[in-house]
Amino acid sequence: MPDPEAPDAVALLWRRYKADGEPEARDRLILHYSPLVKFAAGRVASGLPQSVEQADLVSYGVFGLMDAIEKFEPERGFKFETYAITRIRGAIIDELRSFDWVPRSVRAKARRVEQAYSRLTGELQRTPEDHEVAAALDLTGAEFAHVMSQVSYTGLVALDELVAAAGGDRGGATVGDTVADDSADPTARYEAEETRSVLAAVIARLPEREQLVLRLYYDESMTLAEIGGVLGVTESRVCQIHTKAILALRGRLTNRVD
Repeated sequence: MPDPEAPDAVALLWRRYKADGEPEARDRLILHYSPLVKFAAGRVASGLPQSVEQADLVSYGVFGLMDAIEKFEPERGFKFETYAITRIRGAIIDELRSFDWVPRSVRAKARRVEQAYSRLTGELQRTPEDHEVAAALDLTGAEFAHVMSQVSYTGLVALDELVAAAGGDRGGATVGDTVADDSADPTARYEAEETRSVLAAVIARLPEREQLVLRLYYDESMTLAEIGGVLGVTESRVCQIHTKAILALRGRLTNRVD
């Protein structure tokens, strides 16, 4: 395994693998970057029921890491870690979806809540309050809180899927794909900058607490439990706040596209 303090050794492995396809170089790259899999699995596990084994998530993520190493193009100037995390997390989520571990009734509730957020965002031109969404769904406050506690477990994809979700194109770019690349053509650079600008503007209109949760989770790489410690609330409550923020973002982005 390469010394993490020896970037030259890692660069050499990349050259050997990309130039000659050496299996040994690939295997050593997998070992070197394997901590990324554990990190991504931990992030996904923090929003799942305890019945889901983290060891299983790690095994799913390894396939994402292998795919990232296969497709990565060092000459384009991307940082591999940034590129790989999205692919690893995507592989984990794809595998979870194939098991359909969330009951259909919960997924149906999640769709109803997302549609309500989208409709109310368009009508009110702001992020709707909990009581407004509850009223739109013909639920009491307690019933809405219960629904959100269930729906929060379906919020696996979050920001990584927001761009595709907004445009309705499941094969589109994710937020992780919008990192600027100096080697890209001017049109691609413009689209990436525009995406980041729109997303930043939409996030800025969220309630302050939801903005804080997103920043701590995505920018500071804190777990939901750690964020709960900062806010003085339970991990499950942070999961609900995160889910509400994502639903609100989707609602705003969908209305911008429409």
